[in-house]
Amino acid sequence: MDPLSLRDKSAKELQRSQKGMGVGQRIAKLPEGTLNHLQKKILFTLGFLALYRIGVHIPIPGVDTAALSDFFKNQGANLFGMFNMFSGGALQRFSVCALGIMPYISASIIAQLLTVVVPHLEQLSKEGDAGRKKITQYTRYGAVVLAIVQGVMIANTLESSALGGRGMVLNPGLVWKFVTVLSLAAGTAFIMWLGEQITERGVGNGMSLIIFAGIVATIPNVITSTYKQYANAEMDAGRVLLILGVCLAVTAGVVFIEQGARQIPIQYAKRQVGKKVYGGQNSHLPVRVNSAGVIPPIFASSLLQFPVTIQGLWPDTPIGSALSLLFHPGGWFYNLVYVVMIVFFAFFYTSITFKADDIAENLKKHGGFIPGIRPGARTSEFLDKVVSRLTLTGGLYLAALCVLPALLTSQFNIQFYFGGTSLLIVVGVALETFRQIDAHRQSLRYDAFLKGTAIRSRTGGSRI
Repeated sequence: MDPLSLRDKSAKELQRSQKGMGVGQRIAKLPEGTLNHLQKKILFTLGFLALYRIGVHIPIPGVDTAALSDFFKNQGANLFGMFNMFSGGALQRFSVCALGIMPYISASIIAQLLTVVVPHLEQLSKEGDAGRKKITQYTRYGAVVLAIVQGVMIANTLESSALGGRGMVLNPGLVWKFVTVLSLAAGTAFIMWLGEQITERGVGNGMSLIIFAGIVATIPNVITSTYKQYANAEMDAGRVLLILGVCLAVTAGVVFIEQGARQIPIQYAKRQVGKKVYGGQNSHLPVRVNSAGVIPPIFASSLLQFPVTIQGLWPDTPIGSALSLLFHPGGWFYNLVYVVMIVFFAFFYTSITFKADDIAENLKKHGGFIPGIRPGARTSEFLDKVVSRLTLTGGLYLAALCVLPALLTSQFNIQFYFGGTSLLIVVGVALETFRQIDAHRQSLRYDAFLKGTAIRSRTGGSRI
């Protein structure tokens, strides 16, 4: 029997045997030893995330952490609170991982924008894996440079700040600045290395999982803080129920939208080669409503650091005062810029990942077409139109989730610590990681099924 036809037959038998079975039942049905590789990947991912959490609790010496904790105590929904949540509380502790993954994200944005402008980078992006590795290397260098610049800004700001009449820095001076900047840059490089190792040798996207771990680590503190406010009569039962209801509604909405996709029908023309007829099959091209995932909110949040950085450079100048007034977290101008940037990055990232021209060309080469649409340029135009509409819907959905905490804070006077952006990242990353785990588990099941099958050659010789 032909090995390819045997593989197809094995896959069909597997699908029939798994109908109506849950995930636990499917795992139980796997032959012994087939999940060892997947278990190693999961344990590797969890181990490196644990290393990241250890780094979050290593403070940089010379800083009054109690004063910093008092400062961040009431920063629930604004920019500082959001960055502190993304870093898993590292900014509040002022640890070596205080900058988190944000410098790398900012460098990635700059690298992708320069790819369209700089001819050398554009040529590298077309050279396959070798070119992408070179661009990734430039991105790493840029992330370290941004970490050094942001480290200098943070060191200067802490050295000149005071809270309640006491300074933030215990022993200010040039030596403390040097140690602080070096520690922050080293922490950013360490987080980049962890994320890349998780992506290559673990399960899921390493950078997204690091942000996911940072947000999830703050959930117990958020619950404890909300309970204390309720116990101290600072928040009534109605507001607590409102926060709980919004969290559940946002979670359900995120799951519903993230699973939604437009199924574009694809038909393949029949062709005869000798006595065999190939093609004539029907398929679907799924286009997700939110193809960009959690990337647009993360990119937009990262870029919003620049006005804060400039404000920290010239706090008493007209430029600093204007930026402080315009980019006040929760203000109408801040929310407007945030929404525009999210929609822009939704289109920008989707245009990079979804190439309508390439898809139309591949369909034409393999004899596939969309019913009612001519192959070639017409198919590309139709795909662009569909993707643009879905991306606009997805971008507006992301923007609505991200400005939700600011609206609750201004309208109902609620410190919504675990806002729409955080829920979006947590649910989105969890869904994507489970998809990869399930796909990897299915591939292991197919391999195990085929390894247990003896295949004889057509000539009746020995088993293959």
